[in-house]
Amino acid sequence: MGRRAAPVPLEDRILDAGLRCIARWGISKTTLDDLARQAGCSRATLYRAFPGGREAVLRALVAREVERLVAAVRARMDAAVCLEECLVGGIHEAATRVADHDALQFVLAYEPDLALPHMAFAALDRVLAAAAAVAAPALARWLGDDAGRAAGWVCRLMASYLTCPSDEVDLTDEASVRRLTGRFLLPALARPVPAGGPSDHPTEPAPSGPRARGER
Repeated sequence: MGRRAAPVPLEDRILDAGLRCIARWGISKTTLDDLARQAGCSRATLYRAFPGGREAVLRALVAREVERLVAAVRARMDAAVCLEECLVGGIHEAATRVADHDALQFVLAYEPDLALPHMAFAALDRVLAAAAAVAAPALARWLGDDAGRAAGWVCRLMASYLTCPSDEVDLTDEASVRRLTGRFLLPALARPVPAGGPSDHPTEPAPSGPRARGER
């Protein structure tokens, strides 16, 4: 007989229940009783796990889902062996996870008033800055000091396509992302090779260490 799977921690059971509730009814109609019933626990048990009740569950749920997204995108980009794969992998992973997130898609479709304040003006700038901070370290292997600006530009491009879909570009289709990357992103991000200097082709890591800084 195989080993029995480890029981899911109570906090994760409650957060998973929150995902199911929001995907079915949305945030506004999800009650504390719904969360407890879906998690298979009492209200009192839920309060012990999340003393703030429903709002505390929602805050923890958002934090966990963002952490999962960041970890998945970072892993995909870190595993890349060239700039093209880094861009394609990061864009495709992020877009696919957003598109396949049933709870998020329900809120965007039926409760946009709850999502839009986090997707406009200064709030959007903060979201994009956080996203760029995730991507920049991986891009720095090929783009060096330009990685932060490049990450910010790519994140803004992604936000545009995710909020205003195009018939020509589908970020959840890896082949479509690869075409976009090859035709537009790589040429825009390519750095010229100085005459007689080290190669800085976008598919090769940027030089680092004392020699790259001109030290002896």
